[in-house]
Amino acid sequence: MVLYSAADLLWATKIKSTADALGVPCRPARNADMLRARLNDSEVRAVLLDLEAPEQAWELLGVLRGPDAGERERAATVLAWGPHVAADTLDKARELGADEVLTRGAFSASLPGLLTRFNGG
Repeated sequence: MVLYSAADLLWATKIKSTADALGVPCRPARNADMLRARLNDSEVRAVLLDLEAPEQAWELLGVLRGPDAGERERAATVLAWGPHVAADTLDKARELGADEVLTRGAFSASLPGLLTRFNGG
């Protein structure tokens, strides 16, 4: 399963509709409690974080890569994306442990391939 945290309905819809078209299980994780619940009830392969909502992204990154993160949290690939002009935010995502960090354009263009890869394809 792929989880996502999107700052707006446009991105949430794009991610979910692309995943559905590819047959990739994909669900939202809007906060730390929702993320923990999803991690406990599903095999989560990746978490997609929208850096346009940085505080939310940092909270979720803390769950996934912070000092209290367990094996299940660390097993999920973390991909963060944001505007190319937000270099500091992109850098901070890397520093906090995101495995992959992409600009918004690169993320949008790569989304079908990313979802397929995270689904084991």
